[in-house]
Amino acid sequence: MGLESEDDQKRTAKSSSPGSDVDPQTPVLRISQLDALELDTALEQLVWTQFSQCFHYCRPGLLTPLEPELRALLQLLLWRFTLYSNSATVGQSLLSLRYHNTLSTSPRYRPLSRRQKLGLALLTAGPRWLQERSYSLLQSLSSAASAVDSGLLQKALRNSLTLVSSITQIASLINFLVFLRKGRHPVLAERIVGAQAAFSKPNVVRDVTYQYMNRELLWHGFAEFLIFLLPLINTRKLKAKVFSMVSGGDSTERKGSTEEQGVWKECGLCGEWPTMPHTVGCRHVFCYYCIKTHSIADPDLTCPKCGAEAGQPEPLKMEVEMVAI
Repeated sequence: MGLESEDDQKRTAKSSSPGSDVDPQTPVLRISQLDALELDTALEQLVWTQFSQCFHYCRPGLLTPLEPELRALLQLLLWRFTLYSNSATVGQSLLSLRYHNTLSTSPRYRPLSRRQKLGLALLTAGPRWLQERSYSLLQSLSSAASAVDSGLLQKALRNSLTLVSSITQIASLINFLVFLRKGRHPVLAERIVGAQAAFSKPNVVRDVTYQYMNRELLWHGFAEFLIFLLPLINTRKLKAKVFSMVSGGDSTERKGSTEEQGVWKECGLCGEWPTMPHTVGCRHVFCYYCIKTHSIADPDLTCPKCGAEAGQPEPLKMEVEMVAI
């Protein structure tokens, strides 16, 4: 009686578990599978950023020699606590998805086996690590060989890696085209190990709200309008007019006699002591490089101090009187 009651409890637990009545053959939207991959990539980048911030105050370049190994280790840690435990990545969990074992003959849902999970992790992290470490591996192998054969060995290994990389990229492209056609296995590693995305909950509806999309379209339209409008506005002339309106023309004329003596001590653009002082037709003085670069950038340049139209830059001529003491 005790054994029968335990079996009944297990059966009821299985029947009441979430997703037990979900048909794994129910097609999953292609956009949901791609979104899950993007979320996983963003999570890996976020974890790496947080990890590198821990060494922010250490010697620069401390993590660079071991960066491929550290990235692979963090990716394996994420695999251990997400895919290995729940047969679903973080991105799939957020979208109510999980991996289904397509190698099983049962029509019901079957999780991935340990071998499939391990193969999926190795096929995901291994090629990336090998691609980032290929140069250093070639250098170490060529240095271990003799001086005569090092060049030939390095060339042969480089050609082999290039051939394998090209074949892998072509296979990934073909797999993605097949995914667009049939809606299964967006990644080549999933097709190799026999992992297919399936719903983890019944009657999952992808709710798409267009409020966010409308806001984004409105903002992009406004940004494109500003990008078109801003180059047509002469900001320097507008700034000079606003400055003259704020400072006032009468006060400028009253202070003209007192400022006339010290106006040559300050560049009208950079505010520093004028280097190779030049004038443009008004009483203000500018550095040669300041006024030259601004006049090249803006043919209709005006003086930022008084708003007068800037003419051709001319060297400043001053009369110096020697007073005997």
